[in-house]
Amino acid sequence: MDTRDSNGALLSDGDNVTLIKDLKVKGSGGVTLKRGTLVKKIRLTGDPDEIEANVDKVKGLVLRTEFVKKA
Repeated sequence: MDTRDSNGALLSDGDNVTLIKDLKVKGSGGVTLKRGTLVKKIRLTGDPDEIEANVDKVKGLVLRTEFVKKA
């Protein structure tokens, strides 16, 4: 199955994506990732609705593809 962003663009390992919504990160002590944050070098998971990424404040973050667009 293909992994696609909120606009339907095909995502692959190593792509950069941008958040389209402010996201509160559970279990991180109240960290909120702001809309427009660039997330570099994503990794695909077995689930077409989720990607893995590292951002400045949180490592090993799993993001839903409905909240990102390809940069």
